[in-house]
Amino acid sequence: MTDERLRFRRALVVPGWLPRSVVATLVAAAALWVLFFATGTPDGPAVREPGEFVVTVLDGVTFAGLLFVVASGFTLIFGLMRTVNMAHGSLFLLSAYVAIELQKSMVGKTRNIEAAEVGIVDWIIPLLAGSAIVAAIGVVVQQLFLRWNQGQELRQAIITVAITVILADQMLAEFGGLAQRIVWPGAVVHFFEILGERYATSRLYMLGVAVVVGAALWLWQSRTRMGMIIRAGVDDQDMVRALGINISLVFAVTFFVGSFLAGMGGVMGASFAGASPGTDGDWLINSLIVVIIGGLGSVKGAVAGSLLYGMVIAFSPSYLPSDYTFYSSIFTLVVLSLVLAVRPTGLYGRAE
Repeated sequence: MTDERLRFRRALVVPGWLPRSVVATLVAAAALWVLFFATGTPDGPAVREPGEFVVTVLDGVTFAGLLFVVASGFTLIFGLMRTVNMAHGSLFLLSAYVAIELQKSMVGKTRNIEAAEVGIVDWIIPLLAGSAIVAAIGVVVQQLFLRWNQGQELRQAIITVAITVILADQMLAEFGGLAQRIVWPGAVVHFFEILGERYATSRLYMLGVAVVVGAALWLWQSRTRMGMIIRAGVDDQDMVRALGINISLVFAVTFFVGSFLAGMGGVMGASFAGASPGTDGDWLINSLIVVIIGGLGSVKGAVAGSLLYGMVIAFSPSYLPSDYTFYSSIFTLVVLSLVLAVRPTGLYGRAE
């Protein structure tokens, strides 16, 4: 390795300027507030309202599962290819629209579909079909527009932003501007009681799908030859090339899997909260926040970032004073700032 490259790598290792003890103190203070002193908040102190607290925890964990599915595809592509795929949100939304249309066709209705009319197959097939279609589109984008300028991050970002604008206009023309949703299977649309509070089983089903996706991604990366090549490429792409491995094929497979995960997240997100113009931008931002917190290029970081972000999203409106809950969105930026102040590369990120 040349002296210039060594100096460049050392320059990237920026120590955090905020002592970890300060962050630990803030976390402890927040925990004490939630547990004992959160009088006047929508949920109240956890010791007095344990049911509300458990529901909020479940909300954070289940939403984190959805965040992980979407963000893991984004960070997988960045980890190997160093491509900040700004079209990730568009693939998310396009998959949702494809799945919605396919479910309508399978059920035989175009509107007012009830959960009782939807079987597991009527949800799984649209999920896989929508994800596969956007994965194929992702590979086409990578081969036509990104392969020839590999390593030129700014140019690739601008190209994928242009693709996002084109896809957004086409989706608006084709699917309209009204919010739509894919309906959960009737078998998972139930409620159960926990500490006196009702909770939807559909959210646990969403978390279960995310866990299966995470386990499959881990097995693929750690137990298959292609996964091991991708992990090696993240660490030292030049060495992978020197071993005679077709890195172009590896890039195509990586983009396919990353886009497929974006598509799965799109269908899950459309089931959870619907899909409409603008959803693509929201989920692109969500993905960016998760991978910045967790560390660019780290799937383990995507898990940690999703959990932390999901908990902040769930807890901030529930445990702020009732007159100040509109400030809850600020806490996302506060947590992001604290993480970067302690670890500028993210929780599991590494300096290049």
